[in-house]
This record gives sequence, structure tokens and C-alpha cells, in this order.
Amino acid sequence: MRGEASYKDISHWIKKPVTKQQIEPLCNSFNISPLLASVFVRRRITKGSDLLYYLEDDLRFQHNPFSFNGIEDAVERILQAKEEGEKVLIFGDSDVDGISSTAILYEELVRMGLDVQWRLPLDDDGYGLNLQAIDDFAAQDGTLIITVDCGISNNDEIAHANDLGIEVIVTDHHNPPENLPEAIIIIDPKMEDSNYPFDGISGAAVAYKLVSALRFADTDFYGAEICILELTENEEEGCVYADCVKIKNLVKIKELHEKIIPGQTSIYDLKLPYFLQGQLIYSWDSKKTLNILQGLFGRGIEFNINDLRNEISRVIPSVQNKSAAQIKALSQIAKYNDQETSEIESIYNLYVTYCKKVIAQKKPGQIEAEQKDLQLVALAALADIMPMKNENRIFVRSGIASIKKERPRQGLAELFNKLNINKDALTSTDLSWTVIPALNAAGRMGKSDLSLKLLISENPREREQLANTIYDLNEKRKDLVSQACYKVHDTAEESLSRHSNKLCICVDQCINKGVTGIVATRLMQDFNVPTIAITYENEVCTGSMRSCRGFIATDFLDNMGDIFINHGGHNFAAGFSFYKDKLEIFLNKVQAAAATVELEEECSDIFVDAEIPPEHLTPENFSLMETFEPCGAESPELVLMTRNIKLIDTMVLGKKEPHHLKMIFDTGKHKIPAMFWGQADRLKKDISIGKKYDILYNMSRNYFNGNVTKQIIIKEMLPSKGEI
Repeated sequence: MRGEASYKDISHWIKKPVTKQQIEPLCNSFNISPLLASVFVRRRITKGSDLLYYLEDDLRFQHNPFSFNGIEDAVERILQAKEEGEKVLIFGDSDVDGISSTAILYEELVRMGLDVQWRLPLDDDGYGLNLQAIDDFAAQDGTLIITVDCGISNNDEIAHANDLGIEVIVTDHHNPPENLPEAIIIIDPKMEDSNYPFDGISGAAVAYKLVSALRFADTDFYGAEICILELTENEEEGCVYADCVKIKNLVKIKELHEKIIPGQTSIYDLKLPYFLQGQLIYSWDSKKTLNILQGLFGRGIEFNINDLRNEISRVIPSVQNKSAAQIKALSQIAKYNDQETSEIESIYNLYVTYCKKVIAQKKPGQIEAEQKDLQLVALAALADIMPMKNENRIFVRSGIASIKKERPRQGLAELFNKLNINKDALTSTDLSWTVIPALNAAGRMGKSDLSLKLLISENPREREQLANTIYDLNEKRKDLVSQACYKVHDTAEESLSRHSNKLCICVDQCINKGVTGIVATRLMQDFNVPTIAITYENEVCTGSMRSCRGFIATDFLDNMGDIFINHGGHNFAAGFSFYKDKLEIFLNKVQAAAATVELEEECSDIFVDAEIPPEHLTPENFSLMETFEPCGAESPELVLMTRNIKLIDTMVLGKKEPHHLKMIFDTGKHKIPAMFWGQADRLKKDISIGKKYDILYNMSRNYFNGNVTKQIIIKEMLPSKGEI
């Protein structure tokens, strides 16, 4: 195990110091315990805008889809296709993110009544939109293609579609190339001008945002502009502050803030009248606002202002008698703003909540459909290793909660049954290690359509048969990975010296092209350097690159010039293809570039999130773990430490080597169960009942026969001082 020395030397268990001055503001502002606050400080999660996604689960806190530049244009183009009876093609990718994206958009367009079909890469198809798919669609007189989880790098293919009179909307989340395709609309959070507040969402999340915008277009609020005006009298300064926001599709599109001095500021000197001209104007307390305006400018000027409080209180009665200042004080979202929240900001947030409640009442079917979508968005976020922060945390939590509280959506239900998944005990780990690999297996074996059909089929018997087939394909995929890794391991290791011990590369026809990514990942984990795995078939080489230690895979591949047929991906996971006659050129370029590769240095230290004294290692403090779930990229499991804790019982488990240790620790009031995987051989050597230890661990739960037990997973344990 890499880093083993650091685990066996407690001096490398680093707990960064935190101060009372760092912790107290978080405790006071967010009503959290000092223990939880200390973890946030150590992880440098101290801004309210970041803490929000650890402390809140409500879907209200996800970002508005209309934040995306171009998404309203995409909605209008799709509505036009519906109105004119156009044929629409959704083209997705073959992995879990791609099939989830396709399923989410396909089901919504079917519900809307569009003439829609789908297509995924199969067998020998490369990554992304391909020319054959475009030609086949053109032969059917198709006019609109929507890509999901792909398209951002398909310049030639989209140019070909344009030549055939087919318009293309690209929805993607991969890194955009320097030269963008000439699609009519591109929606990608990684575009510099996307305007979306978070660029780390999956392709399925982008498709979900488009679907959310389409659903919003089916409400009375779509396209409507309103203006909220709030006037605040400041007696100390002898002035009135005017705050105004224009809202369209629940997004603030313009703001105005002006200072008015009674008797000195003429209405003709203000921007306010022009800002309000032609607008539907609301104020929280319209009577009060009109009185202030008349006091400022006399009764000769008429203002048409609607009362927002009366409107909202019909749906949220608790606000009926509240002032704007009281609304600000009660605002849940306001406490997460890193700057002082104004009254008008709180009113705007309340207005958005009101609109969503109205929609939920009038369109309950939308809420049900959203829950089904979120199950797939959660899968995609985990499958594509999206950073587990910002709204991704809400997506995954909501998706898992939907599966538990409602039921798994069609397709997932049958697969869960085949994989013996207990939905009541479901965690993000179960999805990552069991469900996602099974769904991915079909795409890796060139049959991605099977996984998509599983998710969208209305026939229960067909779904059950598909779940069985996908299970079998996953077993075959496991064998292919094992065989390939065994065969190429030595040659991959030998490649290190040729690449300055900074890159690993293997080329072998024995690697099934569907598992190059898994093989690259395994080798990267073994050698701890960026790794490229390549196979070839029918004169085409297909490869995957998996990176680590801060090295950006897509940047590296971009420097390979015009070798590729296509390439693209994420910072640490990318794919490519090129003709076999360019293999030697590619290998030479990689070898030449290896000397210039810069990798981040490995750190032997283990950073501890918190030290918990034995007496505080209680079942109640396991809530710490729940706050940080789901764990994943950029938000790893909590690493905790407890010193001087007594081991009172052990048991050896496991039928195959290595055996595991099941242990019980005594904290005084509580007996805490623990697992130490693969370490049974240490029993009676450096692990003995009755002695005290310093332990490094993760918190966990054990589900057995319907019972849930809180336990810890030991990462390392060493005799406490005085016990050596």
C-alpha cells in the first residue's frame, strides 16, 4: 500500500490546529457544534456559500437552469420543433452519464409529444456524434439534433449536419476545445460565457437543467417579467434608498440601487422611472411604498404598484403580517450569504420559493418526474466522479433519498433486484461500486443501448430480461479487465523508465476497447503516475488516459496535434482514437513530452479531520459522518483519530485470505464496534485485547438483517504511549 509508512508512524497523522476565533463564528452563524465547525475549518470550508451544500438538502438551493446563457433559446427551439412536428434526435454517450442524460431528455420530450428518437455509440462507433448517425437521421428528414454528454468537440460532424440542413443543440459538460463547433446553441457549464455559477456538474445534470427549463416553460411564470421595488427610509442620513430588481424566469436580469434625498432629488434626475417603465411592479408593502413615493414626489405622479405580500401569503400564510425586515431576519438562505443580505434580496428569494410552491400545487406530475430524474443525476455525478460539492451534493442526496422514500425508478428497480441491493440501506458507495459498474458494462461491451432501454422501457418483463443481460455483461467485463491487467502489467511497469517515471503507457490488442479506461485506472493506482492504455482494431487505435497528482489529461492530449480522429474528456479522465499508422508517431510524442511532465509531490502525511477523545466517541457524534455524506471527489471520507482507547474484544472474520478483524472498543459509556480489513495476522502480534491504542478511522454503518449498527472502519492502530 502506498503511504503505508505514514500510517504506521503517528507523527505523520497531522491534525491542523484551529482556533476558537475560527470556530465560534461558524457555530453562532450556522448553529453547529464546535466539533463540526472544527472539521469545516480544517477542510477550508468556511464560506456560507460552500457550507450551504453540507447543511441543507432542499432542492430550492440548486441553481436556476435559466442561469445558463442560451437555455431559453434552446427551450424556444424545442417548442418550435414540437409546434411544427419536426423530427428530433437525441444523441448521447455510451457511459452511465451519457445514458442517464439521454433517458432524462428523451422521457421529457416524449411526455411533451415530440417526434423524438435516440441514438448512442455502439460497437465500433467512436466517442461523440458521428457522421453515420447524421446521415441516417437526414434520410428520415430529421431537422434537429440535441447532443447530451457529448458534442462540444464534434466540430466536423456538426458542420456536416449544418450542410444537410440539420440544426444542432449541444448540451455537454466536457472541457471545450479552443475552436467550438458551429451549433446553433451550446450549453456547457465549462464555457467561459456560460454564466452558470458552478462548472462541475455532469452531462446528466446539464440535460436535467434543460428538462427543468422545459417544464418551467409549461407554467404561467415562463417568460413573464416582473419588477420588485423596495424603498427604505434612513432617518439618520435623511434619505430614502430605492432598490429594484427585474426578474425573468425567476432569474435576476437587472438591478438598480439609488439614493433619494427628499427636497433635493428630482424624479427627473433618477434612473428609477426609466427602470420601471413598462414593468409589472410589485412591492412587499405596496401601500407603504406608495406613501413614500408620494411624500417624495407629490401626488401628481402615478405609480401602479401591486402588493407582493398579499400575493405570496395566499400560498405561504405565515408571511401575512411580516414586514420586509422580518422577512429578511427569517430568511433561511440569507444566513449563507457571505455578505450582508438586503431586504429586497430576501424578498426575491421568497418570491422564487412562492413560485415553486405554486408550480408544485398546479403541476404535481412535474415533481414526480423530477424525482425520477434526480435518481439518474445522482448516478451520473458519482459515475463521472464529479466534485462532491456545491449542488452535486444536493443532487446525490436527493437522488438517494428518492430511491429510499419513494422507490427506484423503472429500470433501476429491476437492476437493484438482480444485484441484491437493499434500497433502505443504500449509500453512494453502493451506487459507485455495484450499480454504476453494471450499467457501464453494457457500454463498455459495445451495447450501451441495453442500459438505456432498461431505463426507459415501459414493459416490466423486458426490463427484467435486460437487467439479467446487463448483469451477465458485467461479469464478462470483470473477466476482461482481470485478464488485460494481468497481461499488460509488466510491460506497463517497464514503460515507466522510458517516460522519466512520470508516465505509464501500455499498448496491447488484448485489451478490449471498452475497458481501456478501467485498465488505465488500475495501472495509475498501481504506479501513481498518469497512465495511458491503448488497444487497436480494424486499423483504429482507441485509448484512455487517467491522470493524477495534478496533471491535466486533456491539456496533455491537446498538445498531440492532428493525430487524433477525436479526443476529449475531463481534467483527469480522457479518451481518444487515431488511425493505427499514427501509433508510432503518438508514442514518440508521448515519450518526448514525458521529460517535461510536472507532477505534484506525494505527501506521506495523513491529514486528520478531528480528534475525538474516547468519552466523546458516542453514537450521537456519528451525525458528523452524515453531514459529509455523500463523499467523493474533493470531499473524501472523514479521517478521525482517537487516542488511548481500550480494545476489549476481537474476532477473526473471512473465509479467504486475508482475514479481517472485528473489534470492540470501550469508551466508558459505550462499546464501539470496529472493522480492520485484512489485518487479522496482526492479532497477538501488535494487537492484543485489553491494551489501549491510538486509532485512525472512518465512521460507517453496518446493515444486517434489517438492523443498523454504527461502527468505525480502522485505517491504522498503534499502541498508545505507555502500552508499547
